[in-house]
Amino acid sequence: MSDHATAPETGTTDPATETFVAHRNLLFTVAYEMLGSAADAEDVLQETWLRWVEVDLEQVRDQRAYLVRITTRQSLNRLRTMKRRKEAYVGPWLPEPLLTAPDVAQDVELAESVSMAMMLVLETLSPTERVVFVLREVFDVGYDEIAAAVDKSPAAVRQIAHRARRHVDARRPRQVVSPSVASAALESFRRALETGDPQGLLDVLAPDIVLMSDGGGIKQAALRPITGAGKVARFMIGGLGRNQRPITVAPTVVNGSPALLVHLDGEIDGVMAIRVEDTRITGLYYVRNPEKLSRVTSETRLTLR
Repeated sequence: MSDHATAPETGTTDPATETFVAHRNLLFTVAYEMLGSAADAEDVLQETWLRWVEVDLEQVRDQRAYLVRITTRQSLNRLRTMKRRKEAYVGPWLPEPLLTAPDVAQDVELAESVSMAMMLVLETLSPTERVVFVLREVFDVGYDEIAAAVDKSPAAVRQIAHRARRHVDARRPRQVVSPSVASAALESFRRALETGDPQGLLDVLAPDIVLMSDGGGIKQAALRPITGAGKVARFMIGGLGRNQRPITVAPTVVNGSPALLVHLDGEIDGVMAIRVEDTRITGLYYVRNPEKLSRVTSETRLTLR
């Protein structure tokens, strides 16, 4: 995720700025995995920067750890306020999709940690459990360092980490397939979708597939998850078939996994991320909320220039 964090708008090269810029991608990824929102992660980065420039660097033994600590505290504060926002959200809440470089998908551990499926599992943790899990399991931060970031004892953090790990292990996808297998399933899905082929969809969708669509009350979407290959196939073909405007579906990489960009009249209408187990799609995550697509839209336009 090389370009997902904004640098502070400054032309200076003072030590505080250099250190922040050196670690900004790490800090963004930490915040995004904790929050599931790129926009909120960017806000956390700005808050981290404002606090960082007030720090006496001579008193900081490990600057990277100190920055992660500030980011963690700001993320934890924001997680608690986001909980109230999500409770009032219209329909299912899905993480904000991130365009990621194709080579991210080759790093299975990173790809799984930011996948839509995994991010939704993290949503089921309490704010403190999520922060502890992300720092420990994804970024391998020591218990003492996590304890300092969340204002708990190392012993308490160990207990929280154990509880969170058990919770996640019970819910995470059972099998992480190779990028090539996921890409093949996605291509079969794309062809069936573009040609309106119900049997083609049924062939690639797992019988117990779950579709979640996020319109945020702005765009049309299913207000509850849809379960079962037949229902999902009818929803997808029926929904796209009702549109009178030209539809194109293009492959991309989102959150470290193969995904589809859906365009109507040349404008991005949504992002479809998938979870694949064996060779079939078991999870389909369709983000249509325009507020969650602004980053994908702007980055896509940049790559087309």
